[in-house]
Amino acid sequence: MVIKVFLASLSGSTAIKKKQQDVLGFLDALKIEYAEMDIASNEENRMWMRENVPGEKKPKNGIPLPPQIFNEENYCGDYDTFFDAKEGNQVFEFLGLPPPPGSKEALLQNRTNLEHHVSDTEAVIPPTFIFLS
Repeated sequence: MVIKVFLASLSGSTAIKKKQQDVLGFLDALKIEYAEMDIASNEENRMWMRENVPGEKKPKNGIPLPPQIFNEENYCGDYDTFFDAKEGNQVFEFLGLPPPPGSKEALLQNRTNLEHHVSDTEAVIPPTFIFLS
């Protein structure tokens, strides 16, 4: 699976540059491999990104701004959804990748899975009462 980050190498917007740097820096820190897809110098990349961002995720003007993140052809999200995933320790889930063993995200995922398993088990096995005298 290849994570694709669509960005603009030539952007006049400081905000866009900072968002792009934040995404790439965080992926580097987590040692997640990714491909930079430049929309400023490659018209095919620009058109592909615009066509593959889901309609409900596009801004009112219809033109999504970088960075936009995909796992292969599957849309993950834009900077805001990436930031929310980062803050919630859910970056691997956001990217559609398994979290590395021992990572905070893996531990949270295991705890959630255990809680679901316990609640499923409680629904099947009635509680047992022990009376001590």
